[in-house]
Amino acid sequence: MFKTLAKSVREYKKESLLSPFFVTLEVICEILIPLIMAILIDEILANDITSLVLLGSVLLGLAMLALFFGYLSGKYSAVAASGFAKNIRKDIFYNVQTLSFANIDRYSHTALVTRMTTDTTNIQNAYGMLIRIAMRVPLMLIFSIIMAFSINVELSWIFLLALPVLGLGLFVIFKTAIPVFRRVFDKYDTLNGYVQENIKGIRVVKTFVKEDYEKERFKKNSEDIRDDFVKGERLVALNQPVFQFALYAVMTAVSVYGAYIVVSTFGGYNAAGNPVWGELSTGNLSSLIIYGMQILASLMMLAMIFVMFTISSASAKRIAAVLDERSDLKNPENPIETVPNGAIDFEDVYFKYKKDAEAWVLEAININIPSGSTVGIIGGTGVGKSSLINLISRFYDVSKGRLEVAGHNVKNYDLDVLRKEVAVVLQNNVLFTGTIAENIRWGDEHATDEEVRHVAEIASAHEFIMEFQNGYDNKIEQGGSNVSGGQKQRLCIARALLKKPKVLIMDDSTSAVDTKTEGKIRRALREDLPSMTKIIISQRISAVEDADQVLVMDQGRIVARGTHEELLKTSNIYAETYAMQQTKEGGAND
Repeated sequence: MFKTLAKSVREYKKESLLSPFFVTLEVICEILIPLIMAILIDEILANDITSLVLLGSVLLGLAMLALFFGYLSGKYSAVAASGFAKNIRKDIFYNVQTLSFANIDRYSHTALVTRMTTDTTNIQNAYGMLIRIAMRVPLMLIFSIIMAFSINVELSWIFLLALPVLGLGLFVIFKTAIPVFRRVFDKYDTLNGYVQENIKGIRVVKTFVKEDYEKERFKKNSEDIRDDFVKGERLVALNQPVFQFALYAVMTAVSVYGAYIVVSTFGGYNAAGNPVWGELSTGNLSSLIIYGMQILASLMMLAMIFVMFTISSASAKRIAAVLDERSDLKNPENPIETVPNGAIDFEDVYFKYKKDAEAWVLEAININIPSGSTVGIIGGTGVGKSSLINLISRFYDVSKGRLEVAGHNVKNYDLDVLRKEVAVVLQNNVLFTGTIAENIRWGDEHATDEEVRHVAEIASAHEFIMEFQNGYDNKIEQGGSNVSGGQKQRLCIARALLKKPKVLIMDDSTSAVDTKTEGKIRRALREDLPSMTKIIISQRISAVEDADQVLVMDQGRIVARGTHEELLKTSNIYAETYAMQQTKEGGAND
């Protein structure tokens, strides 16, 4: 886990090293200050003005140096932690782009968003603390103990005796608080899921007047997170009174016993009127008290660091899991770099999404699709139509059998090369913020205006595009909210065509288009792109009736195949579906 995250430090290694370096210098200055103060206090009692000025100047210099080193340490730790978090977000995003559908299916969208926001922020805070505070605390603790023992061993043992008592109290507090904080992260995923779901479905919410229901659901989950945080923070808040009790108890013991030692061992004044100290001077007692406070404060900070790292460890594991995820689909050693044509062959293909799943999603699939032909696929919801076409682009690999494109196993192709030659238009495709032309040019960023217009005409999109005030330069709002469902589908078809693929797959991608426009699109595809292999998945038989062959699917199998006319005679499913749709269309026309 730590090795995985450490790779994201990269260009911020220098800042990550400079921060603890300046922390070390800061601690050295702060450790020397009480020592100089002890001498200064003793010199005040000796009335040595020259020494007072000199020691005062040294103290001021040390304080200024400590402030300067602290500033540099804070600056570099902030740069390193922020840069580290930036790289983590980048690495998560980039790695997700390389994953197969099977890999991505293991994470919900909201879980990935939480990892790039809340979890990454936790790691950023922990890393900033690691290279600065976590370095400062042990140094301060060790140096303070050494200095305290160098002044008076007997009094210093009081500090050490208090450490186990204080440590035990803090351990009990944090042992009960940490599980509460860990539980919060899963609840963050749930809350983010509700927010995303509500925003995407806001039209449905308003249509069914469910605003109050959604508010209540959000409130309940938000308050659940708040309650866990309050519970955890309440437990952690006990840290302060426990520390204060230990601090005052120790300081009282040291002050009383230390004062007794100072008074009982004081040797009076010499002939010059200077005090003759015994076992402990007043200045040493003062510095000892300061070192004691530094020891106890360091222990408290150490406990807080422990809590921070424990909480962030849950985030670190979640992030590392995504960064360590590797695509199930890999290029062969010597991949094929070109796809000669659009011929497709399924040879006894079986498929299921999980290896341990009992049921097959697809069974005994045998299909021969010549290059340039048009194939229609008909079937009810959940029969495996989309799963079938996902195998062609190798978004998933077949579980058994063989799938070939242009006479070669799809596993032998370079993934990018294969996917560039197979264009897929889904029912619910996505448009991105930008102009209409920019969205279409996702198919080919170097396409000319004429090429963009040509594919738009084939997709029957040019006419409605020109109705916009700015034509192809008209802005598409986020998610394509300012265009209708049918318009969005036609723009997505144009985008796919601009790739000039060998294979075009349309997965119910004209469901929101009227039958007249759908017919125009089919004719344009047939006449303008005769060499392109076209696979059309649809619930409407009208969309596939002029295909070279039509496949009827049911429960993961191909139960019938043939032309439209042949299937009307040989397939009850096809004939009944056709009759039902003809009746509906007739009723609609009436």
